[in-house]
Amino acid sequence: MGDWNSVEDVLDYAILREQEAADFYTGLAANAEHQHMKSIFEGFAREEESHKKRLQSIKNKGLFGKPRKAVKDLKIGDYLVADQSTDTTNYQDALILAMQKEKAAYRLYSDLANLAEDESMRNVFQRLAQDEAKHKLRFEVEYDDNILTEN
Repeated sequence: MGDWNSVEDVLDYAILREQEAADFYTGLAANAEHQHMKSIFEGFAREEESHKKRLQSIKNKGLFGKPRKAVKDLKIGDYLVADQSTDTTNYQDALILAMQKEKAAYRLYSDLANLAEDESMRNVFQRLAQDEAKHKLRFEVEYDDNILTEN
């Protein structure tokens, strides 16, 4: 993807990332070895779908202000995570990839919050960033409890 030239481009990018996250968690849930993690992955998939709908609503209603800085200064590579197939991913790798994806989403929404001129938009992006931070923490706790203690 090249430079973002408009707020709509940024929202389209974020919407696409949310759909990819929902699909990722749905795939992890389908292949989860632990029932409690299957439920967690399914819940995260629903949350990512909710984020996508919120962003689509913002875009459709035009509820955004002009960014304070040029959006094209964001480095897209900073938000990308290498894709891996969810049907061949073991539990440890799934948790690591999930943490990476949540960290990338957190950074994206934090940067968008910093760029937002409109306070309500800044608040939306800050809430989305915090949701992603909570997801990452949940996976870190799961990793600590079930992977680090096994070694």
